[in-house]
Amino acid sequence: MSGADFQALAVHLTLGVAVVVLMLTVSFRRSHGVAAGVTLVALVAALAAIGVAAPVAPRTVTPLLVVDGFGLYFAALFLLATLVLVLLSYRYLQDGQDDPEEYYLLVLAATLGATTLAGASHFASLLLGLEIMSIALYVLVAYPRAGHSPLEGALKYLVLSAAASTTILFGMALIYAATGTLDFSSLRVPADAQPFLVAGLAMVLSGVAFKLSLVPFHMWTPDVYQGAPAPVAGYLGTVAKGAVFAVLLRYLVDTGALADPTVLRVLTLLAVLSMLVGNLLALRQQHLKRVLAYSAIAHFGYLLIPLIALGRVDPTLAVEASLVYLGAYFAMTVGAFGVVTVLSGRQIDGDADALDAYQGLFWRRPALAVVFTVVLLSLAGIPLTVGFIGKFYLFAAGVSAANWLLLAALVAGSGIGLYYYLRIVFTMTRSEAEGATGAATPWLPGQWALGAVGLVVLLFGVYPTPLIDTVRQLIGGWSG
Repeated sequence: MSGADFQALAVHLTLGVAVVVLMLTVSFRRSHGVAAGVTLVALVAALAAIGVAAPVAPRTVTPLLVVDGFGLYFAALFLLATLVLVLLSYRYLQDGQDDPEEYYLLVLAATLGATTLAGASHFASLLLGLEIMSIALYVLVAYPRAGHSPLEGALKYLVLSAAASTTILFGMALIYAATGTLDFSSLRVPADAQPFLVAGLAMVLSGVAFKLSLVPFHMWTPDVYQGAPAPVAGYLGTVAKGAVFAVLLRYLVDTGALADPTVLRVLTLLAVLSMLVGNLLALRQQHLKRVLAYSAIAHFGYLLIPLIALGRVDPTLAVEASLVYLGAYFAMTVGAFGVVTVLSGRQIDGDADALDAYQGLFWRRPALAVVFTVVLLSLAGIPLTVGFIGKFYLFAAGVSAANWLLLAALVAGSGIGLYYYLRIVFTMTRSEAEGATGAATPWLPGQWALGAVGLVVLLFGVYPTPLIDTVRQLIGGWSG
């Protein structure tokens, strides 16, 4: 490997070295503060490493991995989201009886797997990145809270996620049997695809649909979100799913699979079902993490709109719409789960998950309630928030592709979503509930980071040009 190759791998190398350093640190000294500090330094260093890798991008480091603006954009999203969630996790974990140092080690390992997925251009690197991330998440879902709910969520995620990974792996085997290659760019799907290739592609898409919680592969999502610690649920909803979406987008573009009408019809069905079922089921929930779980199902249904449009319009427009909306979704979801994390903590029996826990929040924690209101309005797509800008992009991509069925589902799903998001806002304005959690406390670094997320949601909603320009500069003319 040349010096330029090492430069291109700066983000991956930084995270890899950080995992080793933190492992050795924990071995010699058990300290929550030291472990959290090493993790924060590593994440900031990895963010700085993006600037090191960018000058040599795009670059194919090996046949397995490509470093380009597309992958670096996702790496930046992963690192920023993880940074905020780690800041919030410190207070969440510090009151417990367990030693939480391994938590940060698992988070760094999962983030390394996510950045590997974002640059994967080969089935081998896809599987490697997916398993590095997934194995860490299996433990994080049950870490470190006591009780049946986290263990139940972790067990469900372990069994079902492993089944999905196995499905993807078997699909890879069938694709290799039909084509003799596992490289995305060499794997062009022919018009008269062989049965093995069709079956392999179907299995890969099914496994990925499970990882993205697309209907009908969504049933695990609310139970896992509810059982997982609040910051881990936020990580699952952003970094874990964003990494899988990144590799799916690269795979579909590189292989030309979107030229197949059957693939487009299947993705359209998944999108419509996810948008409608996700929003309808969210109406019935009385626990906030379950509401956000079903909301995430709907949002990834929305994200399929520009992905489907890739087969019919200029790829640059569709990719740009995907990345802008995903950036908005990361900010909104981190903000929502961040509020749950701040109001929870180890000193109460479980997370502040019931909607009743948010009754009167405007009077108990007005600043926190304002941040949560901004995030919820953005999730609903209200103007002057980044969520509105993201949905406008999705609508533009759908109109360009003339896919009126998807647009109708987007409008219907957004209308349904408006109700349950505003229901939470209304709950926060009601008189304070007796015994409600989350009494006023001084703002710590995690809360200030959460406030910054709320500000970003507003600023990019009013003035989205920096976000749009950044996306355009990073992806350039990327089309696979």
